[in-house]
Amino acid sequence: MDELPGGYWDASGQLHRAFDLAALNGRDEERLAATIETTSAGLVTEVLSRCVRRIGDITPVAPEIARQLLVADRHYLLLRLRQATFGDRVTANLFCPWPGCAERMSIDFSIADVPVEQARHRAPLHTMTLPAADGSPIDVTFRLPNGADQEEVSGSLACNEAAALTLLLSRCIKRIGPHESPDEHRIAALSAAARSEIEQRMQELAPKVGQAMDATCAECGRPFTAPFDIQRFFFGELRTDDDVLYHEVHYLAYHYHWSEREIMQLTRDKRHKYIAVLAGAIEGLNGGA
Repeated sequence: MDELPGGYWDASGQLHRAFDLAALNGRDEERLAATIETTSAGLVTEVLSRCVRRIGDITPVAPEIARQLLVADRHYLLLRLRQATFGDRVTANLFCPWPGCAERMSIDFSIADVPVEQARHRAPLHTMTLPAADGSPIDVTFRLPNGADQEEVSGSLACNEAAALTLLLSRCIKRIGPHESPDEHRIAALSAAARSEIEQRMQELAPKVGQAMDATCAECGRPFTAPFDIQRFFFGELRTDDDVLYHEVHYLAYHYHWSEREIMQLTRDKRHKYIAVLAGAIEGLNGGA
């Protein structure tokens, strides 16, 4: 049984971690490849609400539930969905970052190699104490960022990082001292040191899924760390394989006389198994001739 590294807290305070998911079928692949230009956070929500069958006792997993999952939990589900749809092995092409080399190379690793760090302390809300301007301590209560925060903040992140952080904190901070649900003005009034300390505490408490992989250049032999953006990589594979999907549909329809609807309901793994069987049969017939 697989479990989320963080987990989803429902309105009654129950934590849900175990999950079941289904691999993308052809129709899912086609739809997502066609909408690849929308925001990545929105696409993750759509993918998870379509493919995650259960989280704890919650089924079906509606888009609103998928939005409320912690960021690392969403990344973890994408990893497992990638494994179920494309297989366990990952091959990526990149250039060596070392000066004087810059040779094109490829790295190959398993989904199981991606490091996953469990949440240090699971709770729907967390409280920390900060020193106030007059030296007296002040309590700050917050929740950890989720997919809905990603969707909301992504538009302003590229153009104004400080404003995006203020927006994120205003969504996640539930109380500052006696003030419940503080607005952006009260968040912005916090000192830079206080904001940084809150952000750091959030990062410490949140579960993590590795966004980098260790590699060694085959040309110069020097090691380096390669970035691994799970969202970008996952949706990039969908776009790359869009034409392949239609060739597979044509191949199976031509030989088996199945309808497009029937073929598009198959997962990638099932399509490839039929194609392998068919290719073997055709090769046998040609060899017999």
